Amino acid sequence: MKVKRITRLVKLLQMLHHGRGLNSDGLAKACGVGRRTIFRDMDTLRSGGVPIEFDSKAQRYSVCREFFGSPSDLSVKEALALWALAGSVGSEPQFPIYADAHSALTKLEASLPNEVRRQFVKLSKAIRIIPHKVAHLGKKAPIYHDLIAAILNRRAVEIEYSSLTEWDRIKTKIKPYVLLFCQHSWYVVGHSSYHQEVRNFNLLRIEAMNVLKQRYSIPKSFDWDEHLGGAWNMIREGDRDNHVVVRFGSLVAKNVAEVHWHDSQRTKFMPDGSLIFQVSVSGLSEIAWWIMGYGDQAEVLKPTALRRQISRRIQKMAALYKLSSLRP
Repeated sequence: MKVKRITRLVKLLQMLHHGRGLNSDGLAKACGVGRRTIFRDMDTLRSGGVPIEFDSKAQRYSVCREFFGSPSDLSVKEALALWALAGSVGSEPQFPIYADAHSALTKLEASLPNEVRRQFVKLSKAIRIIPHKVAHLGKKAPIYHDLIAAILNRRAVEIEYSSLTEWDRIKTKIKPYVLLFCQHSWYVVGHSSYHQEVRNFNLLRIEAMNVLKQRYSIPKSFDWDEHLGGAWNMIREGDRDNHVVVRFGSLVAKNVAEVHWHDSQRTKFMPDGSLIFQVSVSGLSEIAWWIMGYGDQAEVLKPTALRRQISRRIQKMAALYKLSSLRP
């Protein structure tokens, strides 16, 4: 079955289910085909178990609602996108939100005629998405679902948290604003009583959590973009942005230029094939690790503070490998 016919069958199915009062001529006109094609398409739907009825009084075809669930008003491209996305990452335990999407997609799939469903599944196998390497929630999955409920019901939570900032296990009350998935893990963003400001907390480091009866409201002044500021990823440091300039060697220049890393980035290719990459970021720690990932193909030109930071790490790495080479 060709994609064009699948598209027409889905459109016909939607019109029949919504009972738009169309006879064979009306259906044919709406689908841009002849009456014989429409009758053939309705036979295909009937063979797949769709109970199509004709109301002689109203002079229209429709699907019996008692025997058939409501299909979504999705185009073929939209349905295919859902199939590919949920099918590729829906089974990943670190993506509970995708698992729910996969469950919803299964219900949608069940509402389609067998022949159409088989073709969608076949088409979806032509697309594959490989998720980033991420931390598995594991036993922390219930915390994710409890936080979703807490945000929905505007309930504060109390957590015990293994903090990498305080290098200690702290207890704080959080008014959760947003659940964020960034890079490799899930975070809850909210006002912390311990820090007296909005902070990000990694779900994997939450050792215990209790949902409280205390209610809260998200301040109208809270702005997600303002909270992140010009952070490279999600950690904002200080109130001033840093103008960073990096020269990338020709070996990786095109790869770097092809990706939208940050809203403020500017790139310029040089005659020797290298790339000058400029960006303004709130904090240097995150971007430092990113730059170091390119090894000898990346040189920080500005600011001096970042250049020194990376230089110190390189010296420590060199010392580490020098010592390692002496070991048997």
